Amino acid sequence: MTIGEPGRQVEARLTLPGSTDRISFLLFLPAGYRPAPDPGWPLMIFLHGAGERGSDLSLVARHGPPRIAATRPDFPFVLASPQCPADAGWEAGRVLSLIDHLVAGLNVDPDRIVLTGLSLGGYGVWAVAAARPDGFAALLPVCGRGDPAIAPALRHLPAWLFHGEDDDVVPISGSRVMAEALRAAGASVRFTVFPGVGHDSWTETYATPEVYDWLLGQRRPDTRRDRGAQGAD
Repeated sequence: MTIGEPGRQVEARLTLPGSTDRISFLLFLPAGYRPAPDPGWPLMIFLHGAGERGSDLSLVARHGPPRIAATRPDFPFVLASPQCPADAGWEAGRVLSLIDHLVAGLNVDPDRIVLTGLSLGGYGVWAVAAARPDGFAALLPVCGRGDPAIAPALRHLPAWLFHGEDDDVVPISGSRVMAEALRAAGASVRFTVFPGVGHDSWTETYATPEVYDWLLGQRRPDTRRDRGAQGAD
């Protein structure tokens, strides 16, 4: 994997272990990034929407965090933005393999991995989190949809959902149902609705400074401790 240069976003590729399948992704290291033994950096995984699929990595930087990081050397996360193959959906195993590789090869804090994505990537956030419920510090899906049956497995994970009220591509019910299921399971949930906004709720979401402050404040819960406490009741 190309490690890259602090303060720049570069193209990188990873061949998945045991196969010839490769993941292409954009990798950004903050200007202040230093290898261990310096403290590990928070890691953000961004999953793009359907329009950015394919083999042209420049498309991935059209929206969201990779667009911001391209001109912000001080963006406060190590940021990995994989590209989904053309005509495909997000496969949890591919994303998790990338995360494992990044954690092994970069100076990131495994307790501060946050997962966000928009539209198709919002669907992907729920799928990836459900495949590894203990792997993340927080979830931030934008105009996505998930299976409410996964809510009990994610009840320990803080989640902040965003959606446009007038979205006619992914109806707002996709986020509302997930927020309600998570709250019923006991999760800490925030749900922001943008009145009068259609499918493009990501521009306003990722332009909101509080989003990054909130993500930076999250750490992976100690679910082992939580399970032990539940077993003692």
